[in-house]
Amino acid sequence: MAKRDAIVSDDLAQKFATEKDTPYLRWVREEGLDIISAHYVRNLRHVELKPWARRGGRGVFINHDASRTTNDCYVCEIPAAGKLAPQRQIYEEMIYVLEGRGSTTIWNSKGARTTFEWKAGAIFGIPLNTWHQHFNGSGQAPARFVAVTNAPPVINLYEDLDFVFNCDHEFTNRFNGEPDYYTTAGKMNGLRLETNFIPDTVNVSVASTAERGAGSSMVRFNLAKSSIGGHISQFPIGTYKKAHAHGPGAHVIILSGEGYSLMWPDGEEPRRYEWEIGTLIVPPNGWFHQHFNSGVTPARYLAFKHGSQRNAQGVMMCWISRRLGGDQLDYADESPYIRAQFEAALGRHGLESRMAPVYAKELETLPPKQA
Repeated sequence: MAKRDAIVSDDLAQKFATEKDTPYLRWVREEGLDIISAHYVRNLRHVELKPWARRGGRGVFINHDASRTTNDCYVCEIPAAGKLAPQRQIYEEMIYVLEGRGSTTIWNSKGARTTFEWKAGAIFGIPLNTWHQHFNGSGQAPARFVAVTNAPPVINLYEDLDFVFNCDHEFTNRFNGEPDYYTTAGKMNGLRLETNFIPDTVNVSVASTAERGAGSSMVRFNLAKSSIGGHISQFPIGTYKKAHAHGPGAHVIILSGEGYSLMWPDGEEPRRYEWEIGTLIVPPNGWFHQHFNSGVTPARYLAFKHGSQRNAQGVMMCWISRRLGGDQLDYADESPYIRAQFEAALGRHGLESRMAPVYAKELETLPPKQA
């Protein structure tokens, strides 16, 4: 069930004030960077950054309170003709390139290394605890990327930055010097693409996932054998996906299209967030959220998330109807307000909803409501 915000009195909150500070938060402050506590950023390409002396670039962290203990997100910029300092870490990191072009080199203590090139729209994973360095391929403009990591639980667990950033253990099952580690080729296994590098997220092939809503299609992956799962989802013009809820830490980045999302705790009114290419949406823990394509092209987004609750068959609860005990809301059970608002949004582009046959099709197999 979706979780509400449980706001208590200032007196009670004050008793726990000191416990809000964590080793992770102290580390971010020591890095000289801000944390933007938000579950919505209109455009990651325009968010303000600060100098990041240790890494040699500029950055900012964007973490909502609801996700900060599970995983985090930061935006980093590499200066024109510049590079970031080499780094390794005992936490995982997934990267999506927002702007620019460049290259990354990965290596281990034996000297085995591989270098690959990237440009805006690419995603790749950093193998656990491998040395890596990012280079800007342009001498004229900065390159910018957003990264999702599981640094918060790791730094909070060990509370030892020397261990986190200077551990010499090699996870050879993650990376063992393979020269083709970042090949663009990948093997499909059902919905899952086995790869470490997707050079073009907007055009990578996706497969049908009608269970998620009208015309929905998707490809799933775990880059660099990470525990941070990812997927790219697409839905057609004039359609929207089913509302669903899950745990904290999902970072949704809009890759193409125009539209909006609704998010709400169970029992409250939906809150609307407009999006465009580059928008970040981080649904708070247990909130319902729903994505609407109100633009003139198919819409596509990238999502990174650490873990999801599953049923005994291994199916994620957010794919299962609430009528069956899951966390997905069927179209038949949504508020009439949802449909009216969507039709109004389409009307501003001179478009009409393509949802009528989808509503009808759902009714053919809709489970009965639980008491």
